[in-house]
Amino acid sequence: MSRIGKAPIEIPAGVTVTVDKDNVVTVKGPKGTLTQKVNPDLTVNVDGNHLTVTRPSDDREHRAQHGLFRALLHNMVVGVSTGYRKEMELVGVGYRAAATGQVLELALGFSHAIYIKLPAEVKVEAKSERNKNPLIILESDDKQLLGQVCAKIRSLRKPEPYKGKGIKFVGEVIRRKSGKSASAK
Repeated sequence: MSRIGKAPIEIPAGVTVTVDKDNVVTVKGPKGTLTQKVNPDLTVNVDGNHLTVTRPSDDREHRAQHGLFRALLHNMVVGVSTGYRKEMELVGVGYRAAATGQVLELALGFSHAIYIKLPAEVKVEAKSERNKNPLIILESDDKQLLGQVCAKIRSLRKPEPYKGKGIKFVGEVIRRKSGKSASAK
């Protein structure tokens, strides 16, 4: 058995889970509603406040799908109950971020500002304090969407290994290189 797949998912108070006949799981909670179509070979059972995913056989494909869909459903339950939050830091002289509604404006050392329109499910906030790096705070109930948005923002200016400039996650450690060393004569 898959260690991840066989673990039951605890459903917290205030969250409801429904399974359609087409194997579409809908999770509703205080933070929002998420849906996911599950592989028709797998069965999803809701027993009181526990959600379990079972597979029909030990085929390689069934084992892989078992752990995957259990993890996706767990992420949905956590997302609609508590939500997900990512903080990104802009490291570099003159790097700025400003959020107006669902549009994020970034100044990353290019000759022009970059405007990113974010999905409605993602809440954005930009903080700038004196003598500190600007922060971008993203919140959502959908973990997949939040990760995709963060990856898109980070791809605009990845942290480089010499000075550490770029967009990085708060708490992320960048492996640094030593650069040129003085040549001895």
